[in-house]
Amino acid sequence: MPTDPKEQTPAAGKPPLSPAAERALAEAAARRAEHDRRQAEMAKEANGRDGLEPTRYGDWEKDGLASDF
Repeated sequence: MPTDPKEQTPAAGKPPLSPAAERALAEAAARRAEHDRRQAEMAKEANGRDGLEPTRYGDWEKDGLASDF
């Protein structure tokens, strides 16, 4: 699937995107790329849990159980 909005073909029966919509899609793609780049640069946790950081709102959550710390 092409990521450049100009390379995308319009679906059957739908009008082509306006220039403003194409700019918005390009800006969103740039933000996603910047976010992915920053995520890749972050230091990896040694012996940590898999996935995203599980702490939210001062709680530690594992298997659906939350404990305050």
